[in-house]
Amino acid sequence: MSQSTPAESLGCGASAPLRGLRVLDLSRVLAGPFCTMILADLGADVVKIERPGSGDDSRHFGPFLPDGLSAYFASVNRGKRSVTLDLARDEDTQLFIRLVERADVLVENFRPGTMDGFGFSPARLKELNPRLISASVSGFGRTGEHGQRAAYDIIIQALSGLMSITGADPRHPVRVGTSISDILSGLFTAIGILAALRNREATGHGADLDLAMLDCTVAALENAISRFEVTGQVPQPLGTRHASITPFQAFETADRPIVIAAANDGLWIKLCEAVGCAKLGHDPRFLTNPLRTANVVILESLLNERLRRQPAAHWLSRLQTAGVPVAPICTIAEVAADSHFAARGMLHTMVGDAQTKFTTAGSPFRIDGVLPQLSSHAPGLGEHTEHVLRDWLGQSSLLSDEGQ
Repeated sequence: MSQSTPAESLGCGASAPLRGLRVLDLSRVLAGPFCTMILADLGADVVKIERPGSGDDSRHFGPFLPDGLSAYFASVNRGKRSVTLDLARDEDTQLFIRLVERADVLVENFRPGTMDGFGFSPARLKELNPRLISASVSGFGRTGEHGQRAAYDIIIQALSGLMSITGADPRHPVRVGTSISDILSGLFTAIGILAALRNREATGHGADLDLAMLDCTVAALENAISRFEVTGQVPQPLGTRHASITPFQAFETADRPIVIAAANDGLWIKLCEAVGCAKLGHDPRFLTNPLRTANVVILESLLNERLRRQPAAHWLSRLQTAGVPVAPICTIAEVAADSHFAARGMLHTMVGDAQTKFTTAGSPFRIDGVLPQLSSHAPGLGEHTEHVLRDWLGQSSLLSDEGQ
């Protein structure tokens, strides 16, 4: 990749709210890198510390561009700078210490105890830099019974209960189609970092954050736990249905399924009128949402029978005109071709070493109507080592100092 400076090419324009924030990113694969990508998108100078020779594991995950760049890696590491350090070498450890002393934030997602083994326990980091916000993201956190267990997204989805309520029926639990536990952990970590930075403004003190993927996923179970506590019934997978709102699910048409969300009594009446079965709207079995939910099996059968008579486009037009929330179930190809996402800046173009262009998801942030200035590049392994040593330490090479 071409060499770059943090100001113009890494999304640090004058309007970037995190401009000037220095982040050391020791994380790899997804949860940590997703968190630090959010910070980079918002203007932070994110320095990715990687192992010499191999780097982040996800550099070796497909699909790959013709120049060998991993699209997986690029999709969550745009706008960062890569520095290679081997923390088993004393010289590299000393450089890392100096970087820590100048950092605002440090993010890592090793198994608990790994940083201690490197000689950088929370207490040691605080000693080196009392203003540092240090964020640790692990599968199970530092406390509890499972701290040393290996954790991958599917393991966390299973243990959190999320898989038990996802799918068509209890016998066939389904993993959510993205690595949602990793993504949630990245989001919660970014929120925690921003909260800690706000607190630092008031106190002058840094913070040590301990986040667990399992905790983050349980926190996102919506009302599943409270439903169990209140009703005594263990939540089950319901396919596309909602547990307490009906109709709020996918229905069949003549050619492809559509989703209908008639979430109140007024929308229910409009739905029945739009599909040509107005009498159904006044059927005693379906007069209220609790009644519709209790009788969802027969309601679903009646609506499917009606909707199967026409193609999806017919019903989408009629229901949208009637003001009933409705949508097709889009494929990723349809999303990538949708002009709405292009207009919103959600289809972001990345550029590889050989100037090969490819599309990734953009950033959802709009601040005063302005989109973040996203980088079109992911860093090559160790690409920015010299630049970072100069920018952060005033050092022109690994072996010489300037003004030290």
